[in-house]
Amino acid sequence: MDADLDTLATALYVTTDELLKSRPELAPWRPAVGIKPQVSDAELVTLAALAAMLGFACEARWVRYARAHLVTCSRTCPPSLGTTSGCGASAGCSTC
Repeated sequence: MDADLDTLATALYVTTDELLKSRPELAPWRPAVGIKPQVSDAELVTLAALAAMLGFACEARWVRYARAHLVTCSRTCPPSLGTTSGCGASAGCSTC
């Protein structure tokens, strides 16, 4: 675990969450009915920003790294790899 990285992740999450609460027009529109997202917008922005800052291009590699090195990711990281990206990890992603 990297305490500085966890501190950055926490600060980024809190800042993003407060921004989205104070400026709700920045958040994406959601229908009143339907499946509730399992990850908040602030959590998603935090994970995407950290992945970009750390230089991860492959979602599968990022999720493995985050689960191993980020305490804050225990609830946020998806349970299965390759759920949303076109990384192609199952097809032999060259960066994974």
